[in-house]
Amino acid sequence: MTVRTFLIFGTLFFFFSSFFSARDVCAAESNPYEERMKLYKKVETVTHIPWYYLAAIDQYERNVRMVRRDLPKPNRVISIYFPPEVWVGLTNPNLEEEDPAIIKFFQGMGVDGDGDGKASLKSDEDVLYAFANYLLSYGVDHDNIKIGLWNYYHRDRTVGSIASYAKIYRHFGRIDLDTNVFPVPLSSNHSYRSTWGDARGWGGRRIHEGTDIFADYGVPVRATSYGIVEIKGWNKYGGWRIGIRDINNNYHYYAHLSGFAKGIEKGKIVEPGMVIGGVGSSGYGPPGTSGKFPPHLHYGMYKDNGKTEWSFDPYPHLVKWKRMERASLKKK
Repeated sequence: MTVRTFLIFGTLFFFFSSFFSARDVCAAESNPYEERMKLYKKVETVTHIPWYYLAAIDQYERNVRMVRRDLPKPNRVISIYFPPEVWVGLTNPNLEEEDPAIIKFFQGMGVDGDGDGKASLKSDEDVLYAFANYLLSYGVDHDNIKIGLWNYYHRDRTVGSIASYAKIYRHFGRIDLDTNVFPVPLSSNHSYRSTWGDARGWGGRRIHEGTDIFADYGVPVRATSYGIVEIKGWNKYGGWRIGIRDINNNYHYYAHLSGFAKGIEKGKIVEPGMVIGGVGSSGYGPPGTSGKFPPHLHYGMYKDNGKTEWSFDPYPHLVKWKRMERASLKKK
């Protein structure tokens, strides 16, 4: 073999080795859902805490850390956050302690979940197992898990959100539930523009917390995401309305409906594209009031950060979802 031939083969070998190594790394990094699910199922096997509760807690903490400035942004597979002093024990002078026995002595929450002899905040398995171990002290059934969650978070909304996520994950049997669609069929005759923040006068001075999508009476209104129905009924401002919370701590508010789809009730699990009602003009009065304005869907979005909830402009999301749904339909 000549030197030139050797160099050519060497170059080709290096190129393909690098290519396949990079491809394998990208494949592993591009599927975090699979990595998380493996950890949820593994810890469930050891602790008997249902995987869908572990997934729900992890997702809730991921949501909160993404929008809070007082918490570090999630940068690992598992997003559950323990402050160092809680992990090692409040009176432990060493905030980097990883010895499980010493952490236990100082009543810290840190435990060794992966069997390497260390209780490390850098180990996803240790962190997930630590939270499961905490819940295990209360029990593995639904009611006792909720008690454990309340004693940890001290907030009813948080416990309710986690329980809802768990119900959704259990129903679908998977955690990759981030698809969204536009609130009304793309084929319908509709129009909308950014109206969030505009002044509103009926019922006192207030701002418009949503985007109005104008369409004909009865045009189907669809769930835009995977979620669970939190409210259904009458509101003097919004008329017949539905509130749905998704797994990203977003609350979706649909108002001025002409009515509700059959089977849509509080606690109902929905998925993108499921019809939940119809466009109408209800509201601005006692139950049954209708026709005080042209038919349209008021679509609002609210975010919960673990402390409070606020309205934000849904218009950019609507534009994005419409574009993505149109692209998806073209592929089919």
